[in-house]
Amino acid sequence: MWPLYAAGFTTAFGAHGIAANLGQGDAGLTRSVLYLGLLLALYDGAEVVLKPVFGTLADRIGARPVLLGGLIAFAAASAVFVVVRDPGLLWAARLGQGAAASAFSPAASALVARLNPQARHGRAFGSYGFFKSIGYTAGPLLGGVLVWAGGLTLLFAVLMALAAAVALWAAFAVPAVPPLPKARQTVLGLVRRLADGAFLRPVAALAAATAALSVGVGFLPVSGVAAGLSPVVTGAAVSVLALCAALVQPWAGRALDDGRLGAGGGLVAGLLVTACGLTAAMLPGLPGILSAAVLIGAGTGLITPLGFAALAGATPHERLGQTMGTAELGRELGDAGGPLLVAAVAGAAGLTWGFAVLAAATAVLPLLLAARRTPPARG
Repeated sequence: MWPLYAAGFTTAFGAHGIAANLGQGDAGLTRSVLYLGLLLALYDGAEVVLKPVFGTLADRIGARPVLLGGLIAFAAASAVFVVVRDPGLLWAARLGQGAAASAFSPAASALVARLNPQARHGRAFGSYGFFKSIGYTAGPLLGGVLVWAGGLTLLFAVLMALAAAVALWAAFAVPAVPPLPKARQTVLGLVRRLADGAFLRPVAALAAATAALSVGVGFLPVSGVAAGLSPVVTGAAVSVLALCAALVQPWAGRALDDGRLGAGGGLVAGLLVTACGLTAAMLPGLPGILSAAVLIGAGTGLITPLGFAALAGATPHERLGQTMGTAELGRELGDAGGPLLVAAVAGAAGLTWGFAVLAAATAVLPLLLAARRTPPARG
Protein backbone atom coordinates (compact mmCIF):
# COMPACT_ATOMS: atom_id res chain seq x y z
CA MET A 1 0.00 0.00 0.00
CA TRP A 2 2.85 2.40 0.66
CA PRO A 3 3.63 3.05 -3.04
CA LEU A 4 -0.04 3.91 -3.54
CA TYR A 5 0.11 6.37 -0.65
CA ALA A 6 3.26 7.84 -2.24
CA ALA A 7 1.41 8.20 -5.54
CA GLY A 8 -1.34 10.12 -3.77
CA PHE A 9 1.28 12.39 -2.19
CA THR A 10 2.90 12.94 -5.59
CA THR A 11 -0.22 14.18 -7.35
CA ALA A 12 -1.14 16.48 -4.43
CA PHE A 13 2.39 17.84 -4.03
CA GLY A 14 2.68 18.38 -7.79
CA ALA A 15 -0.65 20.20 -7.96
CA HIS A 16 -0.12 22.65 -5.09
CA GLY A 17 3.68 22.87 -5.06
CA ILE A 18 3.75 24.44 -8.51
CA ALA A 19 0.42 26.29 -8.39
CA ALA A 20 1.39 28.16 -5.23
CA ASN A 21 4.74 29.28 -6.66
CA LEU A 22 4.07 30.16 -10.30
CA GLY A 23 4.29 33.85 -9.51
CA GLN A 24 7.82 33.42 -8.16
CA GLY A 25 11.01 32.04 -9.56
CA ASP A 26 11.99 32.37 -13.19
CA ALA A 27 11.71 35.82 -14.72
CA GLY A 28 8.86 36.44 -17.11
CA LEU A 29 6.24 34.24 -15.48
CA THR A 30 4.52 37.18 -13.83
CA ARG A 31 4.28 39.20 -17.00
CA SER A 32 0.64 38.28 -17.55
CA VAL A 33 -2.10 37.49 -15.07
CA LEU A 34 -3.99 35.80 -17.90
CA TYR A 35 -1.02 33.52 -18.59
CA LEU A 36 -0.77 32.60 -14.92
CA GLY A 37 -4.47 31.83 -14.87
CA LEU A 38 -4.04 29.57 -17.89
CA LEU A 39 -1.18 27.71 -16.23
CA LEU A 40 -3.26 27.19 -13.11
CA ALA A 41 -6.23 25.92 -15.12
CA LEU A 42 -4.31 23.49 -17.33
CA TYR A 43 -3.59 20.94 -14.60
CA ASP A 44 -7.14 20.82 -13.25
CA GLY A 45 -8.66 21.06 -16.73
CA ALA A 46 -6.77 17.99 -17.88
CA GLU A 47 -7.95 16.09 -14.80
CA VAL A 48 -11.60 17.03 -15.35
CA VAL A 49 -11.52 15.74 -18.93
CA LEU A 50 -9.30 12.68 -18.57
CA LYS A 51 -9.89 11.09 -15.16
CA PRO A 52 -13.05 9.19 -16.21
CA VAL A 53 -11.26 8.08 -19.39
CA PHE A 54 -8.24 6.68 -17.58
CA GLY A 55 -10.45 5.17 -14.88
CA THR A 56 -12.30 3.20 -17.54
CA LEU A 57 -8.98 2.19 -19.11
CA ALA A 58 -7.82 0.88 -15.74
CA ASP A 59 -10.86 -1.43 -15.67
CA ARG A 60 -10.06 -2.64 -19.17
CA ILE A 61 -6.32 -3.36 -18.98
CA GLY A 62 -5.72 -3.36 -15.22
CA ALA A 63 -5.06 -0.54 -12.76
CA ARG A 64 -1.37 -1.32 -12.24
CA PRO A 65 -0.26 -0.56 -15.84
CA VAL A 66 -2.23 2.70 -15.78
CA LEU A 67 -0.64 3.62 -12.43
CA LEU A 68 2.89 2.96 -13.69
CA GLY A 69 2.28 4.63 -17.04
CA GLY A 70 0.86 7.72 -15.37
CA LEU A 71 3.79 8.05 -12.97
CA ILE A 72 6.31 7.63 -15.78
CA ALA A 73 4.44 10.19 -17.89
CA PHE A 74 4.42 12.60 -14.92
CA ALA A 75 8.18 12.26 -14.61
CA ALA A 76 8.60 12.79 -18.37
CA ALA A 77 6.37 15.88 -18.38
CA SER A 78 8.38 17.33 -15.49
CA ALA A 79 11.59 16.58 -17.35
CA VAL A 80 10.39 18.73 -20.26
CA PHE A 81 10.80 21.90 -18.24
CA VAL A 82 14.03 20.70 -16.62
CA VAL A 83 15.57 20.17 -20.04
CA VAL A 84 14.31 23.19 -21.97
CA ARG A 85 14.19 25.68 -19.04
CA ASP A 86 11.98 27.93 -21.12
CA PRO A 87 9.11 29.65 -19.24
CA GLY A 88 7.32 29.91 -22.57
CA LEU A 89 6.94 26.12 -22.63
CA LEU A 90 5.80 25.80 -19.05
CA TRP A 91 2.25 25.28 -20.28
CA ALA A 92 3.28 22.06 -22.05
CA ALA A 93 4.90 20.62 -18.93
CA ARG A 94 1.93 21.61 -16.78
CA LEU A 95 -0.58 20.12 -19.22
CA GLY A 96 1.46 16.92 -19.38
CA GLN A 97 1.57 16.67 -15.59
CA GLY A 98 -2.19 17.11 -15.35
CA ALA A 99 -2.84 14.46 -17.98
CA ALA A 100 -0.45 12.03 -16.25
CA ALA A 101 -2.03 12.65 -12.84
CA SER A 102 -5.40 11.92 -14.45
CA ALA A 103 -4.09 8.42 -15.13
CA PHE A 104 -2.37 7.40 -11.91
CA SER A 105 -4.74 9.08 -9.45
CA PRO A 106 -7.92 7.03 -10.19
CA ALA A 107 -5.77 3.94 -10.80
CA ALA A 108 -4.28 4.31 -7.32
CA SER A 109 -7.76 4.70 -5.78
CA ALA A 110 -8.97 1.60 -7.59
CA LEU A 111 -5.96 -0.38 -6.35
CA VAL A 112 -6.55 0.78 -2.78
CA ALA A 113 -10.01 -0.78 -3.04
CA ARG A 114 -8.91 -3.95 -4.88
CA LEU A 115 -5.98 -4.74 -2.58
CA ASN A 116 -7.97 -4.40 0.64
CA PRO A 117 -11.02 -6.33 1.83
CA GLN A 118 -14.15 -4.26 2.23
CA ALA A 119 -13.82 -4.50 6.02
CA ARG A 120 -10.60 -2.44 5.77
CA HIS A 121 -11.66 0.09 3.12
CA GLY A 122 -12.10 2.81 5.72
CA ARG A 123 -8.55 2.44 7.05
CA ALA A 124 -7.10 2.15 3.56
CA PHE A 125 -8.82 5.24 2.17
CA GLY A 126 -8.19 7.13 5.40
CA SER A 127 -4.46 6.54 5.08
CA TYR A 128 -4.49 7.32 1.36
CA GLY A 129 -6.32 10.59 2.02
CA PHE A 130 -3.92 11.41 4.85
CA PHE A 131 -0.89 11.28 2.56
CA LYS A 132 -2.67 13.27 -0.15
CA SER A 133 -3.48 15.93 2.45
CA ILE A 134 0.15 15.98 3.53
CA GLY A 135 1.06 16.60 -0.12
CA TYR A 136 -1.41 19.46 -0.35
CA THR A 137 -0.08 20.91 2.92
CA ALA A 138 3.61 20.53 2.14
CA GLY A 139 3.39 21.53 -1.51
CA PRO A 140 3.26 25.33 -1.13
CA LEU A 141 5.90 25.40 1.64
CA LEU A 142 8.42 22.93 0.21
CA GLY A 143 7.75 24.18 -3.30
CA GLY A 144 8.51 27.71 -2.16
CA VAL A 145 11.79 26.60 -0.59
CA LEU A 146 12.81 24.78 -3.78
CA VAL A 147 11.90 27.75 -5.98
CA TRP A 148 13.86 30.05 -3.67
CA ALA A 149 16.87 27.74 -3.86
CA GLY A 150 16.88 26.95 -7.57
CA GLY A 151 13.90 28.42 -9.35
CA LEU A 152 11.09 26.46 -10.96
CA THR A 153 13.67 24.25 -12.67
CA LEU A 154 14.68 22.75 -9.32
CA LEU A 155 11.05 22.22 -8.33
CA PHE A 156 10.32 20.38 -11.58
CA ALA A 157 13.50 18.33 -11.16
CA VAL A 158 12.39 17.21 -7.71
CA LEU A 159 8.96 16.28 -9.06
CA MET A 160 10.60 14.34 -11.89
CA ALA A 161 12.74 12.39 -9.43
CA LEU A 162 9.82 11.83 -7.05
CA ALA A 163 7.51 10.45 -9.75
CA ALA A 164 10.27 8.24 -11.17
CA ALA A 165 11.12 6.87 -7.72
CA VAL A 166 7.47 6.13 -6.92
CA ALA A 167 7.03 4.44 -10.31
CA LEU A 168 10.05 2.20 -9.65
CA TRP A 169 8.82 1.44 -6.14
CA ALA A 170 5.34 0.58 -7.41
CA ALA A 171 6.76 -1.62 -10.16
CA PHE A 172 8.42 -3.83 -7.56
CA ALA A 173 5.97 -3.60 -4.66
CA VAL A 174 2.45 -3.32 -6.13
CA PRO A 175 1.13 -6.74 -7.15
CA ALA A 176 -0.49 -7.30 -10.52
CA VAL A 177 -4.26 -7.08 -10.25
CA PRO A 178 -5.73 -8.44 -13.48
CA PRO A 179 -8.87 -6.86 -14.87
CA LEU A 180 -12.04 -8.73 -14.04
CA PRO A 181 -14.47 -9.99 -16.67
CA LYS A 182 -17.53 -7.80 -16.97
CA ALA A 183 -20.74 -7.73 -18.91
CA ARG A 184 -21.01 -5.25 -21.74
CA GLN A 185 -22.25 -1.91 -20.49
CA THR A 186 -24.54 0.26 -22.57
CA VAL A 187 -24.60 4.04 -22.31
CA LEU A 188 -28.04 3.82 -20.71
CA GLY A 189 -26.73 1.32 -18.17
CA LEU A 190 -23.83 3.64 -17.32
CA VAL A 191 -26.19 6.58 -16.88
CA ARG A 192 -28.45 4.54 -14.60
CA ARG A 193 -25.53 3.40 -12.46
CA LEU A 194 -24.12 6.91 -12.12
CA ALA A 195 -27.58 8.29 -11.33
CA ASP A 196 -28.13 5.78 -8.53
CA GLY A 197 -28.11 7.12 -5.00
CA ALA A 198 -25.32 4.75 -3.99
CA PHE A 199 -23.08 6.72 -6.38
CA LEU A 200 -24.58 10.19 -6.21
CA ARG A 201 -24.65 10.54 -2.42
CA PRO A 202 -20.92 9.96 -1.80
CA VAL A 203 -19.88 11.95 -4.88
CA ALA A 204 -22.10 14.90 -3.91
CA ALA A 205 -20.60 14.87 -0.41
CA LEU A 206 -17.05 14.64 -1.81
CA ALA A 207 -17.73 17.53 -4.20
CA ALA A 208 -19.14 19.68 -1.37
CA ALA A 209 -16.16 18.87 0.85
CA THR A 210 -13.69 19.77 -1.89
CA ALA A 211 -15.58 22.99 -2.60
CA ALA A 212 -15.42 24.01 1.06
CA LEU A 213 -11.74 23.08 1.31
CA SER A 214 -10.88 25.11 -1.79
CA VAL A 215 -12.88 28.08 -0.52
CA GLY A 216 -11.19 27.87 2.87
CA VAL A 217 -7.71 27.80 1.36
CA GLY A 218 -8.50 30.60 -1.09
CA PHE A 219 -10.70 32.99 0.88
CA LEU A 220 -9.81 32.68 4.57
CA PRO A 221 -6.56 34.60 3.88
CA VAL A 222 -8.69 37.31 2.23
CA SER A 223 -10.77 37.57 5.39
CA GLY A 224 -7.56 37.72 7.41
CA VAL A 225 -6.20 40.61 5.38
CA ALA A 226 -9.51 42.46 5.75
CA ALA A 227 -9.26 41.96 9.52
CA GLY A 228 -5.72 43.38 9.57
CA LEU A 229 -3.98 40.05 10.24
CA SER A 230 -0.47 39.39 8.93
CA PRO A 231 0.22 36.93 6.09
CA VAL A 232 2.02 34.70 8.59
CA VAL A 233 -1.13 34.37 10.72
CA THR A 234 -3.43 33.74 7.77
CA GLY A 235 -0.97 31.24 6.32
CA ALA A 236 -0.88 29.43 9.66
CA ALA A 237 -4.69 29.27 9.65
CA VAL A 238 -4.68 27.61 6.23
CA SER A 239 -2.07 25.15 7.50
CA VAL A 240 -4.34 24.34 10.46
CA LEU A 241 -7.16 23.60 8.01
CA ALA A 242 -5.02 21.22 5.98
CA LEU A 243 -3.59 19.57 9.11
CA CYS A 244 -7.04 18.93 10.58
CA ALA A 245 -8.19 17.40 7.29
CA ALA A 246 -5.13 15.13 7.27
CA LEU A 247 -5.41 13.99 10.90
CA VAL A 248 -9.16 13.27 10.87
CA GLN A 249 -9.08 10.97 7.83
CA PRO A 250 -7.28 7.95 9.39
CA TRP A 251 -9.49 8.22 12.48
CA ALA A 252 -12.66 8.31 10.37
CA GLY A 253 -11.51 5.30 8.35
CA ARG A 254 -10.81 3.24 11.46
CA ALA A 255 -14.15 4.23 12.99
CA LEU A 256 -15.94 3.09 9.84
CA ASP A 257 -14.19 -0.29 9.76
CA ASP A 258 -14.78 -0.86 13.48
CA GLY A 259 -18.51 -0.17 13.15
CA ARG A 260 -18.37 2.92 15.36
CA LEU A 261 -19.39 5.14 12.45
CA GLY A 262 -21.70 4.48 9.53
CA ALA A 263 -20.90 5.81 6.08
CA GLY A 264 -24.26 7.53 5.61
CA GLY A 265 -24.35 9.10 9.07
CA GLY A 266 -20.69 10.04 8.85
CA LEU A 267 -21.18 11.85 5.55
CA VAL A 268 -24.11 13.80 6.99
CA ALA A 269 -22.11 14.68 10.11
CA GLY A 270 -19.14 15.76 7.99
CA LEU A 271 -21.32 18.02 5.86
CA LEU A 272 -22.89 19.64 8.92
CA VAL A 273 -19.48 20.22 10.53
CA THR A 274 -18.24 21.71 7.26
CA ALA A 275 -21.29 23.97 7.07
CA CYS A 276 -20.58 25.14 10.63
CA GLY A 277 -17.02 25.94 9.55
CA LEU A 278 -18.22 28.03 6.62
CA THR A 279 -20.61 29.81 8.99
CA ALA A 280 -17.75 30.49 11.42
CA ALA A 281 -15.85 32.10 8.53
CA MET A 282 -18.48 34.85 8.62
CA LEU A 283 -17.30 35.90 12.10
CA PRO A 284 -14.78 38.75 12.18
CA GLY A 285 -11.15 38.48 13.19
CA LEU A 286 -8.87 35.64 14.22
CA PRO A 287 -11.42 33.62 16.25
CA GLY A 288 -13.67 33.27 13.22
CA ILE A 289 -10.83 32.33 10.87
CA LEU A 290 -9.32 29.72 13.23
CA SER A 291 -12.73 28.22 14.04
CA ALA A 292 -13.51 28.02 10.34
CA ALA A 293 -10.16 26.38 9.59
CA VAL A 294 -10.59 23.71 12.28
CA LEU A 295 -14.21 22.89 11.41
CA ILE A 296 -13.78 22.90 7.62
CA GLY A 297 -10.69 20.73 7.95
CA ALA A 298 -12.40 18.30 10.32
CA GLY A 299 -15.56 18.10 8.21
CA THR A 300 -13.77 17.48 4.94
CA GLY A 301 -11.43 15.01 6.63
CA LEU A 302 -14.46 13.07 7.84
CA ILE A 303 -16.18 13.04 4.44
CA THR A 304 -13.25 12.01 2.23
CA PRO A 305 -12.45 8.45 3.40
CA LEU A 306 -16.10 7.65 4.08
CA GLY A 307 -17.13 8.82 0.62
CA PHE A 308 -14.52 6.74 -1.19
CA ALA A 309 -15.15 3.71 1.01
CA ALA A 310 -18.89 3.96 0.28
CA LEU A 311 -18.18 4.14 -3.45
CA ALA A 312 -15.86 1.15 -3.31
CA GLY A 313 -18.40 -0.87 -1.33
CA ALA A 314 -21.22 -0.13 -3.78
CA THR A 315 -19.25 -0.73 -6.98
CA PRO A 316 -18.53 -4.02 -8.73
CA HIS A 317 -14.77 -4.60 -8.65
CA GLU A 318 -14.65 -4.74 -12.44
CA ARG A 319 -15.96 -1.14 -12.59
CA LEU A 320 -13.84 0.40 -9.81
CA GLY A 321 -11.60 2.41 -12.12
CA GLN A 322 -14.53 3.98 -13.93
CA THR A 323 -16.27 4.80 -10.65
CA MET A 324 -13.18 6.33 -9.03
CA GLY A 325 -12.38 8.34 -12.15
CA THR A 326 -15.91 9.73 -12.32
CA ALA A 327 -15.92 10.43 -8.58
CA GLU A 328 -12.67 12.37 -8.98
CA LEU A 329 -14.39 14.36 -11.71
CA GLY A 330 -17.07 15.31 -9.19
CA ARG A 331 -14.40 16.46 -6.76
CA GLU A 332 -12.70 18.56 -9.42
CA LEU A 333 -16.02 20.23 -10.25
CA GLY A 334 -16.46 21.03 -6.57
CA ASP A 335 -12.90 22.34 -6.42
CA ALA A 336 -13.70 24.80 -9.20
CA GLY A 337 -17.37 25.46 -8.45
CA GLY A 338 -17.04 26.36 -4.76
CA PRO A 339 -14.65 29.29 -5.26
CA LEU A 340 -16.61 30.46 -8.31
CA LEU A 341 -19.86 30.51 -6.32
CA VAL A 342 -18.34 32.35 -3.36
CA ALA A 343 -16.55 34.82 -5.65
CA ALA A 344 -19.74 35.55 -7.60
CA VAL A 345 -21.77 36.20 -4.44
CA ALA A 346 -18.92 38.14 -2.83
CA GLY A 347 -18.66 40.38 -5.89
CA ALA A 348 -22.30 41.33 -5.53
CA ALA A 349 -22.84 41.35 -1.77
CA GLY A 350 -19.52 40.85 0.03
CA LEU A 351 -17.42 37.89 1.12
CA THR A 352 -19.51 37.24 4.24
CA TRP A 353 -22.53 36.50 2.08
CA GLY A 354 -20.39 34.29 -0.13
CA PHE A 355 -19.52 32.13 2.88
CA ALA A 356 -23.19 32.18 3.94
CA VAL A 357 -24.48 30.91 0.60
CA LEU A 358 -22.00 28.02 0.45
CA ALA A 359 -22.69 27.19 4.12
CA ALA A 360 -26.42 27.04 3.41
CA ALA A 361 -25.93 24.82 0.35
CA THR A 362 -23.68 22.48 2.34
CA ALA A 363 -26.13 22.33 5.25
CA VAL A 364 -29.07 21.51 2.96
CA LEU A 365 -27.21 18.73 1.15
CA PRO A 366 -27.62 16.16 3.99
CA LEU A 367 -31.40 16.41 3.54
CA LEU A 368 -30.97 15.47 -0.10
CA LEU A 369 -28.56 12.65 0.78
CA ALA A 370 -31.04 11.21 3.27
CA ALA A 371 -34.00 11.48 0.90
CA ARG A 372 -33.33 8.16 -0.84
CA ARG A 373 -31.46 5.58 1.20
CA THR A 374 -30.94 2.40 -0.73
CA PRO A 375 -28.58 -0.35 0.47
CA PRO A 376 -25.42 -0.62 -1.61
CA ALA A 377 -25.39 -3.56 -3.97
CA ARG A 378 -22.67 -5.09 -6.04
CA GLY A 379 -23.15 -6.01 -9.65
